[in-house]
Amino acid sequence: MVHHPILVEVKQTTSNQLLMIYNHRTDLASVTKVSNYWIRSNMEHPTGIASLGMGEALTASNAIRPDMAMITPADHSKMRFIMTFRANARSHVLYIVLPCFVNLEGMSGFKGGNWGVFSRNMFIGM
Repeated sequence: MVHHPILVEVKQTTSNQLLMIYNHRTDLASVTKVSNYWIRSNMEHPTGIASLGMGEALTASNAIRPDMAMITPADHSKMRFIMTFRANARSHVLYIVLPCFVNLEGMSGFKGGNWGVFSRNMFIGM
């Protein structure tokens, strides 16, 4: 089993920003690579900040693209990050943040999902 950071919480802080909190220090290159993230919505067709709908599988073609958003550290902890979107989240829509391939600080090569059963990676758009 490869150890990896888990996304423990996501909070919408503004109409176009999310605060993401991991449980361990992360590798900055992998955690800030926006194409390592998918955002699922409960809408049939994704709009706004979502990259896929409820029935779609995660693929490279429906990951968040660099023209949609960027990720920056929220502080120096390497555990807290801000994702800023060009679009706004839609009000009253359920979103699920699904990061993959995020490594622990000083590590590389993790090839799975970075959420778990206790992750609070869902939010309702405000």
